[in-house]
Amino acid sequence: MRRPIDFSRRSWRVKSVGLPLPKNPRYRNWRTGPLLLAVTLVASASAGEPAGLPTSRTDLTPKDQARVLAVTKPTSDFTKPEPFELMQGGAGTSEKDVNRDAFSQPSSNITFEEEGTFKLGNALFRKNWVSSPSSTQASDGLGPLFNERACQNCHLKDGRGRPPEGSTSSTSMFLRLARDASSAEEKAALADHQALNFPDPVYGSQLQDLAVPGLKGEGRMRIVYAEEKVKLADGAVVSLRKPSYSVEGLAYSPLDPRTTLSPRLTPPMIGLGLIEQIAPADILAHADPDDRDGDGISGRPNLIRDGGEITLGRFGWKAQAASIRRQAADAFAGDIGISTPEVPRHWGDCTEAQKDCLALPNGMQQRLGTTEAPPPVMDLVTFYSQNLAVPARRDIGRPEVLAGKKQFYEMGCISCHTPKFVTMRGTPNKAQAFQLIWPYSDFLLHDMGEGLADGQRVGEASGSEWRTPPLWGIGLTATVNGNTFYLHDGRARTLEEAILWHGGEGRKAHDRFAAADAANRAALIKFLESL
Repeated sequence: MRRPIDFSRRSWRVKSVGLPLPKNPRYRNWRTGPLLLAVTLVASASAGEPAGLPTSRTDLTPKDQARVLAVTKPTSDFTKPEPFELMQGGAGTSEKDVNRDAFSQPSSNITFEEEGTFKLGNALFRKNWVSSPSSTQASDGLGPLFNERACQNCHLKDGRGRPPEGSTSSTSMFLRLARDASSAEEKAALADHQALNFPDPVYGSQLQDLAVPGLKGEGRMRIVYAEEKVKLADGAVVSLRKPSYSVEGLAYSPLDPRTTLSPRLTPPMIGLGLIEQIAPADILAHADPDDRDGDGISGRPNLIRDGGEITLGRFGWKAQAASIRRQAADAFAGDIGISTPEVPRHWGDCTEAQKDCLALPNGMQQRLGTTEAPPPVMDLVTFYSQNLAVPARRDIGRPEVLAGKKQFYEMGCISCHTPKFVTMRGTPNKAQAFQLIWPYSDFLLHDMGEGLADGQRVGEASGSEWRTPPLWGIGLTATVNGNTFYLHDGRARTLEEAILWHGGEGRKAHDRFAAADAANRAALIKFLESL
């Protein structure tokens, strides 16, 4: 078996094979990415966005840059797998047997000592927090309002959540609550990236259905589905379910009329450390906010403040977090009600209007630090989250998979689902350094049309924009999580339904899929199932 490209090994050399450029205009200018990026940044600056992000990779020599451009160029040869395509997570790819633990393996290239750190982080990721006061002082601080007691209870088997159906709990899917700016001061905060949006004045930024003893949960998500039939060009009919969301059993007061509801399914955890080490310039090189190439695909970065500095958001359904640590801290506060150094809210998402919540004790222990989850806890949980391995591809040489890959390219799916990146050299952990990876995402915001719109602004993301989700591992959803629910709210029950929900910038790909014959549609699905 061919080993993956580990770009940190200086002995490797790429060979130019002289492939013709693909027809997709999205990739005709791959050689001039830095030039296009400079144009993009100038345009962003003129529109009032700060232009302080890097326009090129400072970690690479010109020779390295040429190697990276060559190896990440989209292929046009679909007769055989590409070199190292099997190992889609680079040298850290897991080659363990495919089973329910496929998303829970450590990166294959971390050290023996780091495996111990990974296991400690896993234990904390699985730990059930309890309400205060408690005899287990290192574990108390839950809530007082919360959605779950442990990270793992939302990220089931480190994989995808599911919508509440039948007797299933809603803890792996929740409702974000937010409103847009309504005053000059709030508009200024958004413009300066000091805020992403604004919470409901009573219920905060997230609906929490659970509470510690003596306190009521805030309410329950209610979903009503309507089936809509879609007829494809060959006469096949696919039924899509269109959800509508509301809240029932509100415990404290009505929601503010301006508050929007955005359902969020918990996403898979694999490959996050690699995504974190993609060079910002490489992501920004794919941005085309004014659609200058005329392909109908724009792609915009979500610029946010992290530690005071404006940086690139890359995690979350709307790219609202710049780092895994910040994403974890936000989840601790919003989902479990645990304070961290990054988000030091001892009472989680309790608002000033929820006096009974704020009157309850918190779990901060001075001897352990000034937060309920002190720095050592965050260090371990972050390391664990950074080193969940991407599973190896399957069946990559089968004719139907290669045919499906060709359809994926020709239908224009790679316009948003960028196949390959090479991570940065100077990474904090060398396991993620200079790795060829295949996430199938550009990590940018795209308008997906009214059908998928939630009406909720998050930083630069509008109410109809979503970050392109990585596709690696998507074919193992049923194996790991026992279901096949896709998109941000799990409305799609199959990969075919997920594609047919694409609108806006994804409409052309949607139309090409709908116009394809049954064999080509099936081949495309086989390709996705191999990821």
